[in-house]
Amino acid sequence: MLWRSKDVITNNATRRALLKSMGYTDYDLKRPLVGIANSWNTFVPGHFNLRQIAAAVSTGISQAGGTPMEFGFIAGCDGLANGHPGMHYILPSRDMIANDIEMMVNAHCLDAVALLGSCDKIVPGMLMAAARMDIPSIIVPGGCMEGGMYFDGRSSDITSLAEAQGMLKAGKITEEEFAELEDNAAPGCGSCSFLGTANSMCCIAEALGMTLPGAGTAPATSALRLRLAQDSGRAVMNIAEKEITARNIINKISLENALKVGMAIGASTNLALHLPAVAYEAEAGISVEDFEKYSRTIPHIARIYPSGPANVKDFHNAGGISAVMKELASVLDLGAMTVTGRTMGENIYSAKTQNPEIIRTMQQPFGREGGLAILRGNLAPDTAISKPAAIEPSMRKFKGKARVFNSEETAMEAVGNGVIKEGDVIVIRYEGPKGGPGMREMARISKFIYGLGLALKTALVTDGRFSGTNNGCFVGHVSPEAAEGGPIAAVNDGDEITIDIPERKLTLHVSEDEIKKRMQQWEKPEPKFKSGYLAIYSRLAESASKGAVIKHRIK
Repeated sequence: MLWRSKDVITNNATRRALLKSMGYTDYDLKRPLVGIANSWNTFVPGHFNLRQIAAAVSTGISQAGGTPMEFGFIAGCDGLANGHPGMHYILPSRDMIANDIEMMVNAHCLDAVALLGSCDKIVPGMLMAAARMDIPSIIVPGGCMEGGMYFDGRSSDITSLAEAQGMLKAGKITEEEFAELEDNAAPGCGSCSFLGTANSMCCIAEALGMTLPGAGTAPATSALRLRLAQDSGRAVMNIAEKEITARNIINKISLENALKVGMAIGASTNLALHLPAVAYEAEAGISVEDFEKYSRTIPHIARIYPSGPANVKDFHNAGGISAVMKELASVLDLGAMTVTGRTMGENIYSAKTQNPEIIRTMQQPFGREGGLAILRGNLAPDTAISKPAAIEPSMRKFKGKARVFNSEETAMEAVGNGVIKEGDVIVIRYEGPKGGPGMREMARISKFIYGLGLALKTALVTDGRFSGTNNGCFVGHVSPEAAEGGPIAAVNDGDEITIDIPERKLTLHVSEDEIKKRMQQWEKPEPKFKSGYLAIYSRLAESASKGAVIKHRIK
């Protein structure tokens, strides 16, 4: 076993003395030093239980002969940041999380690391850090939230409140019913109970082989979650002893496996940002073109809200990711290594589907194509993304007239004032990685539209992004974005736009000459932030079509 800490700590009296000042012993310092990177805080429901999880991981590391050393890192909540200026910071925090972990682990020459987190940008940030550092690493999610009270035909969740806001405005529910839902939509801690970005990325981490089997979906409040945490502590010691590093697990093979799983479960559209970012760190070459390829060939075999009424706990009980991968076995590379020290094929050998209403076979899928779709056209030359798994078949082709807004706030105001009518295509621009900056998600407005009864009568196109729970007809990640002079900057009110998901086309019905004429008159807007991290991010972030990553590698 390669101990990075051995020469740095054991053979240096000053470093030993500093550690002994906190109670570490000679016995501790002769063992591998294993980091526990813990994103616990009291902001994020998905991270609220991570103190308990960290304690269990620490026990497992100690049992297996390591010395656990815990440190914290930032974690923001998409839900708490949604619908106000705080959302500018959420996607940019992903790259900062990767940097923070790299700094702490490498500054102290740790031998291995267990990475604890559950939510939207935190899990991809941890995966990026693991791939970049390439030391023995394991992802330990905190688990999903239970479903809330029954509402609108299913177990509620936090997105139900945005829908209910529209229903309240439309007179479909009372203020008392709205207040009851607020108290009961999120009954306990955990990553939000639907298949949004948080749970999508935990599932993807499991499909990559970076978590123990079942760890991507087990509920936050279950005893299983604590057992998995302790097992994870022992597992990271096992792969450290075997010198299995992160890039032995995160590579082209496993990333393609994970992408196929994402298509099969109808994962969040944000997967198109995060998987290429992880691939960049692993130098593994996954791009949006791979999404395009597999969206046509991988069937949609698992339905979790917003694709169906089941929540993630239901999906876990139905067999979870192991069962999905067992059903996909013929199209996966099951020789991929995992944090168990065994191959993926060995891990899923005995997996079974427990509920065919949630997980189906490839022969009888919910849809013949994957849950995500890459669109191109004169409005999105460098691609855009949609999620047909969450869109009514009747809405997968939509033609309407543009109503153009230069920010989420102005669009929300228009919707609230009744400006949006049947047949409109709401265009929200200057919300991309550079223009936002930070590529805010347009989840709140889409849910409000649903509550008003307009989800099946209007469409939404944006260079921003979405959460994993959008419905209606929606297209995001339009690239190039408006702030970079993409064609979305040339759209005027009244222009006709066609969204054709089956044909993968996004078309602005304006001649190329007219688009060029408009763009010649276009003036790039002033940056919204001229100092601080967002100013840096807006200058350095890549396009959404390239994962919105901050590139750092010098060729």
